[in-house]
Formats: sequence, structure tokens, C-alpha cells
Amino acid sequence: MSKIVSLFVTRLYRSQLSDLGKAPDAAELNNSCLSIAEDDEAGQQWCDDNDFPGYTSYASLDYLAWRFPIFKNLVELLDKHVAQFVEDLQFNLDGKEVKLDSMWINILPAGGIHTSHLHPHSVISGTTYVAVPKGASKIKFEDPRHSMMMAAPTRVTDAREEMRSFVYVEPEVGEVLLWESWLRHEVPMNMSEEDRISVSFNYGWG
Repeated sequence: MSKIVSLFVTRLYRSQLSDLGKAPDAAELNNSCLSIAEDDEAGQQWCDDNDFPGYTSYASLDYLAWRFPIFKNLVELLDKHVAQFVEDLQFNLDGKEVKLDSMWINILPAGGIHTSHLHPHSVISGTTYVAVPKGASKIKFEDPRHSMMMAAPTRVTDAREEMRSFVYVEPEVGEVLLWESWLRHEVPMNMSEEDRISVSFNYGWG
């Protein structure tokens, strides 16, 4: 009898922040992100210099949890979610820790995109969602085997999710998504007239 199994599975973690503790107040977190963006002249300049749509604190503020109490609360909660995901991934940590090494705010305006990328030098990457207006972009994940598919045909349009070349995930406010940092992803054009706001982060091993 024939048997087909899946090998080398790519894992995606999805959960509400509040599933593992008291989440930061959504309105306060939203206002904090907007206030930081307004005051962060270095971040604004970096976005202008690099033709980056909207705002990111990626190149200017990588210590949010040390400056703003609401982000400290957020990190404490994210640590629990990441620990749960790391357990699922069955890593052998060899006595070391997977811990936060960077966190940044993203504000994507109407028409803005975040092009395809991955997060080198990290183990776990993720995003938690602060504002997801109607029509805002989903996050798009790419099959990591693309560069090795060579002459393979494309998938049928109604292929099972685990067989698709790209998977689009529609996040919710208060949700956290986690994935291994080598997984390529992007945020297509924001078709909403309102800002899409998220907080992204990387966890390293050491």
C-alpha cells in the first residue's frame, strides 16, 4: 500500500498575546507607537534616505523595552510565546538561551509595502499586530525550497495550503506570529487608507 508523508515541515506559530498573560492595552500600545514615530527624527531620516514607506524604528531605536514600560510588558509576554514555540521546534539549545536581541515598530501607510526579506543572524522572528484596518495587507510567506525547484511545474490554484508556493496570513490586532528567521516573507501593498501598525522582533541563540 502506498504511503506519502511530509518531511522537513516549516512551522508557523499563531496566538493571541493574551493567551499567555495580560496583554498591553491595545489603545495605549497604538498611541505609544505613533508617539515614538513622531518623535524619532533619526528614524524618520533613515526612512527618507532609504525610500522606506511610512516609518520603522529598525535603524534608530532597538531598545524599546528599556525606554518604554509598555514594551517591557510586551517583551515579558513575547518571551513566553517564543519559549513555547522553541519547545515545539525541538531545538537542542546546549544550555544556552533563545532571547530577544532586537525589536522595532513598523507603520505602513496606504500604498506602502515591505519587500521580500528574511532575518539573518537570528533564530526566531515574529510580529505582533497593533492596528490592522480593513483592507490592510496580509503577511506573505514564501516556500523556502524555491531556489531548488528548477524545472518543477507550478502548483494548481486550489492546492492544499502546505503545498502552495506562497501562503498569505491575515493577522488580527493582538495576535503574535512567530517563524524561524530563515523563512522569507513580505508585506504586500497596504490597500487600506489607514496605517497598518505592527511591532516586529528577532530572538537569537547564545
